[in-house]
Amino acid sequence: MPGDYLPILMLLIIATFFAGVALFFPSIIGPHKPNPAKDLTYESGKKPIGTVNKRFHVQYYRTAMLFILFDIEVVFLYPWAVTFRKLKLFGLVEMAVFMGILLVGYVYVWRKGALEWD
Repeated sequence: MPGDYLPILMLLIIATFFAGVALFFPSIIGPHKPNPAKDLTYESGKKPIGTVNKRFHVQYYRTAMLFILFDIEVVFLYPWAVTFRKLKLFGLVEMAVFMGILLVGYVYVWRKGALEWD
């Protein structure tokens, strides 16, 4: 039994070795020319305007989280659509329940005003 895991152990050792070499070797042979221009903030090829500590409105984060939440839930529609013919009526009912739960969550968020951008 333990012999069955030998290839996995060897793979882990080899991967760790190559990762270590890839991280350590460039620091030895790479050029070390410190320059103040290298430490400047880079933003899309332009010099940044204003301070780095810019505050964002909490609505920005709330909208982003809601988008991610509903976007990830829509991903579950693809496997259902692929196996729809095999699932028949059971799959249709289960997806209706799933979509109903999503709709209730969407209506709740809408009523709370989380989708309004003031």
